[in-house]
Amino acid sequence: MTDDIPDAVRDAAPGDVTGTAARDLPRDTAPAEPDAVTCRALAYAFGDTKAVDGLDLSVHAGEVFGLLGPNGAGKTTAIRCITTLLPVPAGMVGVFGCDPARERMAVRRLLGYVPQQLSADAALTGRENVSLFARVFDVSRRERAARVAQALAAVGLADAAGRLAKTYSGGMIRRLELAQALVSAPRLLILDEPTIGLDPIARTTVWQHINAVRAATGMTVLVTTHSMDEADQYCDRVALMHRGRIHALGTPDELRAELRERRRASGEAGRGEAEPTLEDVFRDVAGRGLDEQSGGFRDVRSTRRTASRVG
Repeated sequence: MTDDIPDAVRDAAPGDVTGTAARDLPRDTAPAEPDAVTCRALAYAFGDTKAVDGLDLSVHAGEVFGLLGPNGAGKTTAIRCITTLLPVPAGMVGVFGCDPARERMAVRRLLGYVPQQLSADAALTGRENVSLFARVFDVSRRERAARVAQALAAVGLADAAGRLAKTYSGGMIRRLELAQALVSAPRLLILDEPTIGLDPIARTTVWQHINAVRAATGMTVLVTTHSMDEADQYCDRVALMHRGRIHALGTPDELRAELRERRRASGEAGRGEAEPTLEDVFRDVAGRGLDEQSGGFRDVRSTRRTASRVG
């Protein structure tokens, strides 16, 4: 898959599609990079409802980090705080050392964002959609055409770039939105439920392109999902979020091993019992109320609308 990435994208450091000097530095001489994302006691409420309640987490530069949880857990609200779409006090959020409360435009220049709600315009071609985002993200006119072509090629849409987006399949639409997010060569790619409503083949294809671009550029990926299997397969580390808080954090293997040990210590594990899954881990750490908390009507309506448009 990485062979499909254009040379200009493969050779570029995140945030710079033209230079390679920074990546050629020996590891022991390169400056230490701050975490891609830090949240310190992040809180956000809608009226009396606490959507995010004291969130503490760090996303390391270069990793694929999954923020897991059911609808209504606070994942999208947390993402909107990180991406400057919701205002938070200074000191709560950092993106590569920049504070969104003080340096909003600097943070936005570091980001590529694919929201849960579809952002592609059905009346525009694939190329026109990506060109629009290139202008929004202030890609210079001199570089714009090349950047757009690179982004479309990186997600396998070069041949379909001249077609209207309304003729695309669901998987192609999601890949188009990925190209829109990549056109500014972000250091941090944020994906909010990127495969919602897609069939298994289209879901796998989207992730293949995400991983190919990440391998070629070294960018950080922060993804929200309620698919435990997807997170288990593609994420380096995951955080399990429930009712606005992180309940567990680690690699999928670490979290499963911890649950296995808890079961053994309590005498719950029996012979022939299947290995715990991430869903088992989540139900264990979240406790009662998980089945009852599946988001309100607004969350369900939004999810169904998105799924119907890509299905």
